[in-house]
Amino acid sequence: MSGLFDPLRVGELALPNRIVMAPMTRSRALPDGSVPQMVADYYAQRADAGLIVSEAIYVSPMAKGYLSTPGLADDAHVAAWRRVTDAVRAKGGRMFAQLFHTGRVAMPEFLPDGAQPVAPSAVAIDGVTWTSGGQKPHVTPRALAENEIPGVADEFAAAARRALEAGFHGVEIHAASGYLIHQFLDASINQRRDSFGGSVENRARFLLMTVDRVAQAVGRDRVGLKVSPRIKFNDVRDPDAEAVYPYVAEQLSARAIAYLHGAQQGGYDTHAALRPRFKGLYFAGAGFDRASGEALLAAGGADAIVYGAPYIANPDLVGRFRSGAALAQADKATIYGGGEKGYVDYPFAS
Repeated sequence: MSGLFDPLRVGELALPNRIVMAPMTRSRALPDGSVPQMVADYYAQRADAGLIVSEAIYVSPMAKGYLSTPGLADDAHVAAWRRVTDAVRAKGGRMFAQLFHTGRVAMPEFLPDGAQPVAPSAVAIDGVTWTSGGQKPHVTPRALAENEIPGVADEFAAAARRALEAGFHGVEIHAASGYLIHQFLDASINQRRDSFGGSVENRARFLLMTVDRVAQAVGRDRVGLKVSPRIKFNDVRDPDAEAVYPYVAEQLSARAIAYLHGAQQGGYDTHAALRPRFKGLYFAGAGFDRASGEALLAAGGADAIVYGAPYIANPDLVGRFRSGAALAQADKATIYGGGEKGYVDYPFAS
């Protein structure tokens, strides 16, 4: 039986506790995708987490999908993230970079030369997104050609290599939240009739290709992956999640990656479905407090618990959990974008 404060080994990395800081977009990056000093301060404040997983980082210029989000697409990005990881390591922390491609979530204004966003199929999101000109409807993406898809997997591998150059201990592949990898898995979005569409095995092909290429680039013990079946976000539906995600978990288990991160945020019992099928470390996320996290660990339902929202206003979340101190509440108006206010100015418990 394990608890939140028990150590855990992830590959060659020794975690002092089983409290993981979730990847959370905070929209503080500069226009060129590099991160300023306050990002280093923010993560260093939270370095006593067993593991920090960074906010989602785009892997290439075509992967960017939002205002003020960071990249790992060039040397300038590497140098900027090195300041962050140096600050976290100086505090004794450990950090993985979450890597993503937003696919059909992107808008032309975020992409090189105003390019059309790409996706498995030319199916637009039913909804709007924030741009520099306010909220606008999503555009219809361009379906990737079959021979283009391996190149996108290579972009993840190249970004993973840059992540290690930047001082991250490993990477988490973002296959959740309706982004490109998730789009391939979801039969309501992926309408292809080639080797990347149709059957469960074909729709999972891009995910597994990406995992294999990233693992080859940085080592499988430095690779985690996140899924969020039926999340209520980015027009996700996952009509056959009961077939897709057990298959994915079993395939990832056979590849012996560092961990599988499951977020239970939709109408699907993610943890119960994936934990028995993935024989490696399972990280459970979304909606936990201290008591529910402890209970799941004690029952063997996970190896670590991923905390998101509590980390925004509680940089010392581990200490507060240990002492039983009350948790501060985040200012919702400053979660996304802006400067240091609502970002690095939350106090530690006395």
